[in-house]
Amino acid sequence: MAYLIHLTTHSDKRGNLTVIEDEIPFDIKRIFYIYGVDDSMRGGHRHKTTVQAAICIHGSCIVSNDDGEKQEDFLLDHPSKCLILETKDWHVMHHFTPDAVLLVLASTKFDPSDYIYEPYMHKT
Repeated sequence: MAYLIHLTTHSDKRGNLTVIEDEIPFDIKRIFYIYGVDDSMRGGHRHKTTVQAAICIHGSCIVSNDDGEKQEDFLLDHPSKCLILETKDWHVMHHFTPDAVLLVLASTKFDPSDYIYEPYMHKT
């Protein structure tokens, strides 16, 4: 299941410095960011091998996650909050504030064959 980690932040009168590299539980192979999102939903997939870390470095957004057993929403509203998305985590990002910048770190390079777009089918 996806889980939040708190990134170490050093603060003083000059501002804040948040450390990423020693906090992420995988080697980073890809970095991208999402911004300028309207009321659209982003994501809508999970991965076969890729693990990701999502940090809303400005503004906020919600990541709705489903690991096949549990569904949970995560509010990313501070640059020290980092959401780890494992391979089983089918996720959608939404409710971006107009100023939101979502930074994503990934354990693999982009590979279209790594994506699984079908959501889990839950028994009702």
